[in-house]
Amino acid sequence: MATKDAFAQERTLVLCVDRDDDLGVKAGIKTPIIGREENINAAVGLALKDPEEPDANAIFEAVRIYDRFKQSALENEPLQGECQIATIAGSELGDVGADKTLVTELTEVLKIFPATEVVLVTDGFSDEAILPLVQSRVPVSSVRRITVKHSESIEETVWIFSRYMKMLFENPRYARNVLGLPGVLLIILGLMYLLHWTENIWIAFLIVFGSFLVIKGFMLDKAARSFYVWVREYSPPPFKVQIAGFAALAGFLLMGLGLYQGGFQVSNYIGGLPSPPRFPAQWLGILPRLLGEFLLQSIAWITIGICVLLFGRAIRWFLEHDSRLLRTAVIIVTVAWSGQIFYQASLILINPAITYETLVYTIAVGIFLTVASFLITTVLHRKYAYFFREKEAKIEEG
Repeated sequence: MATKDAFAQERTLVLCVDRDDDLGVKAGIKTPIIGREENINAAVGLALKDPEEPDANAIFEAVRIYDRFKQSALENEPLQGECQIATIAGSELGDVGADKTLVTELTEVLKIFPATEVVLVTDGFSDEAILPLVQSRVPVSSVRRITVKHSESIEETVWIFSRYMKMLFENPRYARNVLGLPGVLLIILGLMYLLHWTENIWIAFLIVFGSFLVIKGFMLDKAARSFYVWVREYSPPPFKVQIAGFAALAGFLLMGLGLYQGGFQVSNYIGGLPSPPRFPAQWLGILPRLLGEFLLQSIAWITIGICVLLFGRAIRWFLEHDSRLLRTAVIIVTVAWSGQIFYQASLILINPAITYETLVYTIAVGIFLTVASFLITTVLHRKYAYFFREKEAKIEEG
C-alpha cells in the first residue's frame, strides 16, 4: 500500500525545449504550451509554416512519450504517477537572453504543474544548454534528442563554426586583424589597378604588412586608443593651474630660444676663426671665450624665461592664498638681477682686459636686493598673515 502511494505522488513533466523560439518567430505561437492537444496544434501549425523545422518533430516526439506514460497508467503498470506535457521557448537572440526566457517559462509551468521529475526533449545540440538550468529546479530523469535530416556531429560542427564566425565579425579585436587588414590591402590593390600601377602591387603589400607589424610591435594602436580616451575624458584644470601651466610653457620656450641663440653665436664664432681648433688643448684655450659668447647672447632670454615661469607660479600662490608667494617673489628678484651678473661676467670672459669693478658692483647690488626683498616679504607676511591663514590652516588639517 505504501508503494502504491509513493508512485501516486510522482509527477512527471514531459518538457520540450525550443531555445531559439521558432514557434514564436515562424508560427506566431506563444509559449509556454501546456497540454497534449495544445502541443499537437502547435506542432502542426509550425510544420505548416516550415515542414523542415526540427522543433515540430521534437514536439511530436514529446507527445509520443506523453502518450506512452498515459498508456502505462491505463494498463496499471507501476511506472508513472501523474503526467503532463509542456513546451517552452527561449529567444531568437540566443545566449543569455534565451536562457532567461526559458527559465521564466519553466517556472511558470512548474507553478501550474509542480513536477517531481522531467523528461527533456530537444531538437539538437544547442537546446541541451538548458539542461543545467532545468536540473537546478527539478530533477531530469531522461533526455531525448531528436535529430532530423542531419547528423549530430555535423550539427555540432556547424554550430561551432557559426559561433566562431559570429565572433570574427562582431568582436572588434578579431575583426580589425582578420578583416580590416585584408580589406585595406584589397582597397589599395584596387586603386593601383585603376591607376595602372599593377607592377608595384608587391610594394603595396610590403608597405601595408610592414605598417601592420610596426603598429602591433610598438603597440601604437593601444597608445592611440589611450590618447583618444584621455582627450575624450579630459577636463580642464582650475583657472589658477592653467595660468601656472601657460607661464611654465612660455618660460621654457623663452629659455629654449636663449639656448638656441647662444649656441648659434658660438657656432658663428668658431666658424669665423682662421683655423678651427682640433686638439683638446686648443679647445681649452678658447673655452672661456666660447662660454662668454654663449652667455652674452642667451642669458637675457634665459633670465626672462625663468622669471616668466616663476611669475606664473606666484599668481597661482596668490589666488590660493599660499605663503609660498613671498618666497617666490624673492626668487624672482634674485634671478632677475642674476642676469645682470652673468652678463657682466660674459663681457669679462670675452675681453679679459675689462676691469672687474662693474661685476663686483653688480654682485653687491644683487646681494642687497636679495636681502631687502627677503626683509620686505617677511614684513608683508606678518602684516597680511590673515591672507595666508586660511591656506595654512588647511595644510595643518591635512
